[in-house]
Amino acid sequence: MSSALAKSRSTYLTRAIIHRTRGLTRGPVTRLVSPSDLGEILRPFVFLDLFDHEGPPFNAALHPHSGIATLTYVAEGAVTYIDPNGARGTLAAGGVEWMQAGRGMWHGGGFDHSGRTRGFQLWIALPPELELGPTISLFQAPDEVRSEGPARVLLGSYHDTSSAIESSAPINYLALRLSAGQRWRYTPPVGHTVLWVAIASGSVSVPDVLRGGDLALFAPSNEPVEFEALSDTEFVLGSAASHEHDLVTGYYSVHTSAEALRDGEAHILSIRNRLLKEGRA
Repeated sequence: MSSALAKSRSTYLTRAIIHRTRGLTRGPVTRLVSPSDLGEILRPFVFLDLFDHEGPPFNAALHPHSGIATLTYVAEGAVTYIDPNGARGTLAAGGVEWMQAGRGMWHGGGFDHSGRTRGFQLWIALPPELELGPTISLFQAPDEVRSEGPARVLLGSYHDTSSAIESSAPINYLALRLSAGQRWRYTPPVGHTVLWVAIASGSVSVPDVLRGGDLALFAPSNEPVEFEALSDTEFVLGSAASHEHDLVTGYYSVHTSAEALRDGEAHILSIRNRLLKEGRA
């Protein structure tokens, strides 16, 4: 094969990046995706926050959600949480919190441990049959998160390994750690035309170079992507079938219709009134 033909074939097989961003940083949190920008293209992935904190304690007050699910993954350090039932705990590095808000709930958390804490919080739009459903809150310790090679399976399945968390839609969400020079190839399941990657640290070639803090969205298709670590690197990757519903947003909520949003926000308010009577808000 001539070098020109080999180069042409390599280019043809490369799945193009159609958008990349470094998001907007406020304090220890960088918002990489929101419904007003890439979330409309990446749905069901509608928000993605990269958090990186080292310093004084930082605690978020109790706040509500409805119509969405969130998955928090801790790459380093630990985060504290207050679950929808008021229980408090700590999520160590490698652990996962899954919270399916349904019709509405309140929770909180923050960073109150010494040292550095890093990780990602992902928001996922729920389909109509779940957006006004019950709240589900699950926590996985680091040794409960299943792995396949260098990939930790946070949601969905990769090869023969599946997450113990029942996802709300056809979604894969993986956390990767590659050593410098290591290659890894991801072939999405049939129908997973949405694909993105967010780099936590280090750098990787896809073959475009992505560095810590970058998020890249790939062209819609079922084509694979090959990663080559240019240094020791950590990243998360999401793939899914496209969410074929509108994103109707409130301040803390995402629903598929204005009617569902009104219902969710009314339920959130009723919970707030109860929390106030109990002295918890």
